[in-house]
Amino acid sequence: MENGKEKVGGSAEEEEFFPRDATVEEIQTLIHEIQPIPTTAWLLAFTGAATGVARFGVTVAWQNYLQNPRGNPLLPGALGLGQAKATIIQNAFLFFQYLTPVPLALLSDVWVGRYKAMLLCLGFLVSGYIVLVATSIPSALEHGAGIPGIAITMVLVGLGHGGLSAVMYPFIADQIPTTKPQVKRNKAGKLIVTDRKLSVQYLFNGYYWMANIASLSSIPTTLMEKHIDFWAAYLLPTCVLVVSVIPVLLWNRKLVKLPPEGNVLPHAGQVIMIALRSQFRLSAAYPEYQESHHRRTVPWTASFVDEIRRGLKGCRVITCFVIFWLCYNQTTNNIISQAGQMKQQGVDNDTIQALNPIACIILAPLIQGVILPFLRRRRIPFGPIMRMTLGFLFIGAAIAYAAGLQKLIYSRGPCYQYPLDCPEATHESTGIREPNDVSMWLQTPLQFLLAAGEILGIVALNEYTYSEAPPNIKTLVQALQNVAAAIAAALGIALGPVSKDPSLVIMYASLAGVSALSAVIFWAIFRKYDADFENQDAEAIRVDEDRD
Repeated sequence: MENGKEKVGGSAEEEEFFPRDATVEEIQTLIHEIQPIPTTAWLLAFTGAATGVARFGVTVAWQNYLQNPRGNPLLPGALGLGQAKATIIQNAFLFFQYLTPVPLALLSDVWVGRYKAMLLCLGFLVSGYIVLVATSIPSALEHGAGIPGIAITMVLVGLGHGGLSAVMYPFIADQIPTTKPQVKRNKAGKLIVTDRKLSVQYLFNGYYWMANIASLSSIPTTLMEKHIDFWAAYLLPTCVLVVSVIPVLLWNRKLVKLPPEGNVLPHAGQVIMIALRSQFRLSAAYPEYQESHHRRTVPWTASFVDEIRRGLKGCRVITCFVIFWLCYNQTTNNIISQAGQMKQQGVDNDTIQALNPIACIILAPLIQGVILPFLRRRRIPFGPIMRMTLGFLFIGAAIAYAAGLQKLIYSRGPCYQYPLDCPEATHESTGIREPNDVSMWLQTPLQFLLAAGEILGIVALNEYTYSEAPPNIKTLVQALQNVAAAIAAALGIALGPVSKDPSLVIMYASLAGVSALSAVIFWAIFRKYDADFENQDAEAIRVDEDRD
């Protein structure tokens, strides 16, 4: 073998053996490339991303909708609850949204399947956004419908987006056929091994990229909230959401719909309890061990125990993302409020947040199409654990930058440590309050750092948990990611009292330090998992050979 080319004689008769199943040696020595991805996978990715048009287009305006009163042409508002209350409500919504995936994941895995669960969640979303549009028109706000309307919307939207966050990634990946690694020649004539894990990685990155394009809906909606009103800003993404459901309904017969396999949680619970009683040894739950040591016949197989072992590895990784989400969630509230304390220069404080998806759109193809292939060709390990570790560092760097920027805001007039909240900020003739003398465009590096952290951390986490989760509870394990995010949202609620001036510098700096420390601990604990992840295919072939 030389430069990825293997001497196989070169005759037409020998070439007929390609593609074929790869051997353990070929898996370990040849370059890996993605296997073909079906069109149905991209169709579902489009639908999932299209729901992001509504999600980002609507929710990005919520901080202003909740925080600011009506009547200020520079800073749109509706309910006038103030920053602290608005931030607490936003975190409460996130907390609820992050908890809803668990029951909906159980519904999907145990009873109705992923397709029907997806349709149910889409129904929740459409209903919720229609309620929001109806209760945000001026006459409804004047009659006190604003607060109950957004409360109902948050419940329905939380159920919808929460459920989709658990269902969509596994359902999209289900469309990729599960096959053994194949050896074939690529377009350059080199022998390569097709790798389903790389296909899942490529597809998830593509889905995340499309979702960020969809999130640019925040640009027209924030402009509409300022120049028309909130009801118009909410109506546009709601219409897009309704239209996006149509392709899934039309092509539903072509989708791969794995049937629910019943409730395996009782067996999984028994396996874990046996391990706990045996000094945390899952091997004690093997049928052979139970038969020889306890003369007990158990209703599961050794492979089921191995699947639980891998699933628990994924769950351990998920638990560490509480800090990641706590830092990232600042983008939905305090980072928007920070922009409102700065000179807007023709752009609203929530419109500037569109820099984040723009950064993702720029960086994602660079990472997926240039950096990752470059590292694979040179056999430089860059597994999901390494990518998640770097994600922690980038998110920490972004929040550290936010701390420095907040310090700069506090150093400038007219209100210094109390932006927008001093007599000098209010114009006598117009009553409009002026922010501190700092350009809002200084948030640009912050948004690019956040984007790099998202792409490396969130996509790698989805890829890893999908790969490690047992087949019949993949949606449930995916939902557990949201439990970690829910805990982060609860911590965000606890930070509500300090999410105000002049405490924001200390809060941002503390979060940045905790994120950096978490990255170090995360890598120290889980770095060995990368090698296990890369060797899965070779190990599976060895097991098959031993059985033969």
